Amino acid sequence: MAAKKTITVEQIASANRRPEIQTKTLIGLGLNKLHRQSTLEDTPSVRGMINRIPHLVRIVDEKGKA
Repeated sequence: MAAKKTITVEQIASANRRPEIQTKTLIGLGLNKLHRQSTLEDTPSVRGMINRIPHLVRIVDEKGKA
């Protein structure tokens, strides 16, 4: 079985004084405090969530083969 692609994201900015939808997106990614990291399966839905809040998160690592 092929290894699934994963992506690791880190929260780099606070969600304070941000719209509620951005806070909920962070929680959906498994983040809620600064400098926390979360490793997720690299899917279009996860990429879409990251693209909605690029000012709050950064991609630390991408692993896996297509």
